[in-house]
Amino acid sequence: MNSLYDVIVVGGGHAGCEACAAAARTGAKTLLVTHKISSIGEMSCNPAIGGLGKGHLVREVDALDGLMGRVIDKAGIQFRMLNLSKGAAVRGPRAQADRELYKKYMQEALHETANLDLKEGAVEGLLLRDNVICGVMLADGSEIFSKAVILTTGTFLNGVMFTGHQTSVGGRVGDISCTGITPYLKTLGLNIGRLKTGTPSRLNGRTINWDILEKQSGDKNPIPFSFLTEKLNNRQIDCGITYTNEQTHKIIRDNFSKCALFSGLITGIGPRYCPSIEDKLVRFADRTSHQIFLEPEGYDTDVVYPNGISTSLPADVQDAFIHTMKGLENVEILRFAYAIEYDFVNPQELDHCLAVKKTKGLYLAGQINGTTGYEEAAAQGLLAGVNAALFALNRHREFKIDRSQGYIGVMVDDLITKGVDEPYRMFTSRSEYRLLLRADNADARLTELGYNIGCVSNDRYTVFKEKEEKIKQFDEFCSDKIISYPEIEQQNISVKHNGKKTLKDLMGYQNVSRETISKLCPEISSVDEQIYEQVEINAKYAGYLKREYEDIAVFKRDENLQIREDIDYNKIGGLSTEMIQRFSRVKPKTIGEASRIKGVTPAAVTALLGYLKK
Repeated sequence: MNSLYDVIVVGGGHAGCEACAAAARTGAKTLLVTHKISSIGEMSCNPAIGGLGKGHLVREVDALDGLMGRVIDKAGIQFRMLNLSKGAAVRGPRAQADRELYKKYMQEALHETANLDLKEGAVEGLLLRDNVICGVMLADGSEIFSKAVILTTGTFLNGVMFTGHQTSVGGRVGDISCTGITPYLKTLGLNIGRLKTGTPSRLNGRTINWDILEKQSGDKNPIPFSFLTEKLNNRQIDCGITYTNEQTHKIIRDNFSKCALFSGLITGIGPRYCPSIEDKLVRFADRTSHQIFLEPEGYDTDVVYPNGISTSLPADVQDAFIHTMKGLENVEILRFAYAIEYDFVNPQELDHCLAVKKTKGLYLAGQINGTTGYEEAAAQGLLAGVNAALFALNRHREFKIDRSQGYIGVMVDDLITKGVDEPYRMFTSRSEYRLLLRADNADARLTELGYNIGCVSNDRYTVFKEKEEKIKQFDEFCSDKIISYPEIEQQNISVKHNGKKTLKDLMGYQNVSRETISKLCPEISSVDEQIYEQVEINAKYAGYLKREYEDIAVFKRDENLQIREDIDYNKIGGLSTEMIQRFSRVKPKTIGEASRIKGVTPAAVTALLGYLKK
């Protein structure tokens, strides 16, 4: 098969879906190659999207016209805004999904995408000419040519699954692994490592005693993920909560020797913030119980996902400890848990566009870059997809998001400057600019940027501009509306009599609600909640945001100070051998990027800065 494409995407997971859709939206003739078209959009582990930090990423993907937000709005069965009682910067949308509906709507979205073809096949090799990627080779020996290739192989790159000391080759239960690509990556001189993840057992919900368990319900007024979704009409379901106990822990500890994680079979490092149950018992040895969420996997299935007990213990041990938990005494286990180890590429081999630095036309996105999670994968897929399309179409442009613009930028910068020694997960605490990088304003930060680069549709851009204009008009109204002191005091608002007070001034007080503002100015009662929220947040955080913008100005100054690609770090006086090695390996493009390389000292940055000024 000698078809010519602009971009070929390998893998139909969350990174692959966003990558192929983004490349096609940007104007590239795109092909998605995956083992099974029927598995595109599969939620391999937990049936949920979003959370703290992760929800921010989904909103940013949506702001750039990605698919994940719209799909979860259609497929969600429980929506919650986490940290709702806290400040806007740390609130994170999360939704339980109906697995089959999510996969169905994601596949529908891809089938409806112009410029995009789907093909079943196993990619086992890369085609190169003069160190430039020119396509892929399939397991059947056929070749497909393209100008750029994006690898989104997830856990399939030399994937090995573990249940106790039993091992099987595969990237997911029922799916084969990909063994041919790693040798090509090593030929390019890329640094390859191994990481580990896992998934818990699956339970039969009909055999769970729900009546004696705590319930976790969704929000009464659920908030959509996508800025295009006006209202959620999905029927919401409850989740259950149970706990491990001392008997559970004794069974697990007594069988540590049978665990692949501790016996030496697994050499890859697992995710710190989503540890297996045996890992939890080691890290938190003083804890007598751990909370387990029982999450139904859909409307028309009895399968339940027990969030919190992923493990690599043997099946008989899993059977024993699961039945010790409240409500699960008589539960039927439909599928036992397993751990999976897979190859990844050190992300320091990449640039800010997720392009491999040692060749041209090759992009990596998702778990192959050392991340964990659907949301992190989707965000990388979108960025890689746009950049691969720009490269293939010879537009001589790059699509970069920096740390001050989005969590996507924070994640990519962390990956390429620091590398990973464990699977990377997004948290709001990773950003220096949390008050600005909120989930609620992702469109204000990124949609214009995406539209200018060509990955945001006219329809979405029109919706965004209309919303932006409404926010501007309402902000001006609130800034101009003077409220008298007698009116203010009548609402029991305590303010200093130091000049006139506007409606926006009063919105900035932490204890002043919209209900109170509406009493002072009844005409605002009809203002849309999203519009009101944006003006209110800006009012409440005005002083803090001003300082954050000042910090960003300093950040931009360092980011604008470019470092030549041919710089010889050996010629810089005052640099130790270690610092020379760190700079040479990452090859930072700016002084700001250089300062964030893991292990680089302030003295080394000062020496580099002095050399650049010469």
